[in-house]
Amino acid sequence: MSIIHKTTMSPTKLELLTPWLPQQPWYAAARRPPELSRVGGFRLDDPEGEVGIEFMVVRDDAGDRPAWYHVPMTYRAAPLEGAERALIGTTEHGVLGQRWIYDGPYDPVLVAQLIALLQGRAEPQAQSESHTPDPSVTAEVTGSGFDVPAGAAGAPAVANGPDGTRLLLGDGGPALQVTRVLRPESGAESTGARGHVSAGWRLPEGGEARGRYVVLYDGDTAS
Repeated sequence: MSIIHKTTMSPTKLELLTPWLPQQPWYAAARRPPELSRVGGFRLDDPEGEVGIEFMVVRDDAGDRPAWYHVPMTYRAAPLEGAERALIGTTEHGVLGQRWIYDGPYDPVLVAQLIALLQGRAEPQAQSESHTPDPSVTAEVTGSGFDVPAGAAGAPAVANGPDGTRLLLGDGGPALQVTRVLRPESGAESTGARGHVSAGWRLPEGGEARGRYVVLYDGDTAS
């Protein structure tokens, strides 16, 4: 179960994301640097207990109206080989020491656990409380489930573009579309979707919105 240390990080996650976000193809350009606050998310456990996995929502108030961004991240005690372009930055954790923070869709540990969540083999955890499942996070798949080609979770093809980040799980396998700019669910299904992970985030006036953090597509509808 996730252990959340009540300690310091220098620089903080938001300080690392402030210069990183404007470099992403899905960032909605604003006239000023991002003005970020954390407004939601959840965690997943790494079965090996080595990698921190967090799905964070940040609100950006730099534009004419707020924008909400979904940033899955992993936290590692050493660099992830071959993932230099996915590095958000490094930080000094008050308990764990130096940590390397990565954009999560490029990390095979996060991808494997996201698949496990959709297959009902992983339980979402509260973002800020240790040993606390988060039942507000829902993972739904239509039909009898889905199969992933052997080894695909460890080496997905990642396409990062203005519409979000898509993970192709093997030749002819399913695809995961990671939503980056969050919008409240309308109740309408995404065209061709087999399933999704939904969760909430806080609104400025004190309410809550829900939306699809990740959408699952079959291989024949992944393009």
